Amino acid sequence: MMTTSVERRLFTVDEFLRMATAGILREDERVELLEGELFPMSPIGARHAACVNALNVYLSRLLGERALVAVQNPVQLSDRSMPQPDIAVLRPRADFYASRHPLPEDILWIVEVSDTSADYDRSLKLPLYANAGVPEVWLFDLINHQVELYRQPTPQGYRTFHRCASGDAISPDAFPDIRLVVDALLM
Repeated sequence: MMTTSVERRLFTVDEFLRMATAGILREDERVELLEGELFPMSPIGARHAACVNALNVYLSRLLGERALVAVQNPVQLSDRSMPQPDIAVLRPRADFYASRHPLPEDILWIVEVSDTSADYDRSLKLPLYANAGVPEVWLFDLINHQVELYRQPTPQGYRTFHRCASGDAISPDAFPDIRLVVDALLM
């Protein structure tokens, strides 16, 4: 019996963007590029959307002009990874990132909201964020009604992890003066 080796075709961010421009990927097609591979994104349920909306309102109000709250927009982590986090809290720029997508050094922290994709976020996206040096990631796990905080990135993953539940308040390392109550955000 002969075995066949299958070679995977990995894409760069530039190729990924050109596929969208050429119409190979539709504008409304929900895919993200992770380590050169295209991954379909889960449909957004009502609880997920409500949590993202609440986070957007609270963070925008609390941060004002100190940061830009980007909702479900891509960030470029490397030449082969362009995920679309639910929220990316970014350093402000006068052009609002019109000239390029945010890079790791632009990211203050990332928020992923999960009602069905927690394993995907933990196993695929968190290692990419850590390897790129994203300082902090919050994972809102709507199924287990908790928030996971990941901090201190290394190429091997995040050095610190903390689980927050009902009654807890959280503050980002970038802005320790703001506090969000977990109960107000977990839908």
